[in-house]
Amino acid sequence: MGRSLKKGPYVDDKLLQKIEKLNAADKKEVIKTWARACTIIPQMVGHTIAVYNGKQHVPIFISDQMVGHKLGEFAPTRTFRGHAKSDKKARR
Repeated sequence: MGRSLKKGPYVDDKLLQKIEKLNAADKKEVIKTWARACTIIPQMVGHTIAVYNGKQHVPIFISDQMVGHKLGEFAPTRTFRGHAKSDKKARR
């Protein structure tokens, strides 16, 4: 179930303040954040946000097609190493 429309999208306050400060100064810097549940809003477009995946900060360049999605969708927390190879000699 999605978030209520009357509440609006969740955006981390500190992250929003940093974005607005950079927009006012026309600067482009990498912003580190741990707020994976934060919704991407149009003010974030064009910025690079480093989202924490549990091990490191993954830099993500925000494009206009990402608006409405969550930051955590673009920083995977698990590494897929592939399925086990079928070894026919070991089975016999």
